[in-house]
Amino acid sequence: MSDDAAGHRHDMAPGHAHAHHEGGAPGPATAAGGGWATAGVLFAGVLLLVQGVLGMLQGAVGIAEDDVYARVGEYVFEFSLTAWGWIHLVLGLVLAAVGWGILRGADWARAGGLALASLSVIANFLWLPYQPIWGFICLAIGVFVLWALCTADTTPAPR
Repeated sequence: MSDDAAGHRHDMAPGHAHAHHEGGAPGPATAAGGGWATAGVLFAGVLLLVQGVLGMLQGAVGIAEDDVYARVGEYVFEFSLTAWGWIHLVLGLVLAAVGWGILRGADWARAGGLALASLSVIANFLWLPYQPIWGFICLAIGVFVLWALCTADTTPAPR
């Protein structure tokens, strides 16, 4: 037995773990992608929340005013603008709820975030002819959210 600088007694037997004394309390789980991915999960939650709210507004406009968005000629994935409005409204509502869940640290929200970010990327790809610039921005946001949620380590910190 020996005393450390704080006066605590320690067993110095070979193989005795002192990790709980050497660096203070264990830190939070680290991300596989480093600090970018760890901060990325928080930012992904914010982006999903904001994209959800904007999607709800975009959907409400599409439902209420069928002449706000540009008309597209012949398009393979052509729906009425009212239908696109409902798609964006419902997807936006669920995206905002999942974004809030990620910010709250809910386990279900990460899996839901991956699924919904994927759906959002697909929906915004199909929406490109109606709003090309905003569609590309939403695609980029969705890809970042997918990266952040996929690269963050879900292993709990040791106690």
